Amino acid sequence: MLVYLDACTLIYLVEGDVALVESVVRIIDRDDVRLVTSQLTRLECRVQPLRVGDVDLLGQYERVFAAADLSLIEVTEAILEGATEIRAKLGLKTPDAIHAATAIEVGADLFVTGDDAFTRVRELRVELVAIS
Repeated sequence: MLVYLDACTLIYLVEGDVALVESVVRIIDRDDVRLVTSQLTRLECRVQPLRVGDVDLLGQYERVFAAADLSLIEVTEAILEGATEIRAKLGLKTPDAIHAATAIEVGADLFVTGDDAFTRVRELRVELVAIS
């Protein structure tokens, strides 16, 4: 099963409290799971640690993105075309449209996020991380 992790999901895994981490792990901890995300996720996750000079947190993210069990997908012209359509039709923010288009382009079986706006994208099977 190919599982796309939205940027917020990786932020939950690295910076979230125990309940958030457990919620994500419950979704992705399966034997047949292959994890993917966009290179855009790398940008989104690294901004705050760079902004505040948190070298330790930045290192944690670098280790996550270097992990063999997470594939980073390049933002291609086809993905940008798909994102443009999604943004125009559904009104998702540009980064969210890129994430959705990337997941569609790679044929993700599941899209994991904490943002219910993605449920408007009918081509995605979205699973929301419980943030209670």
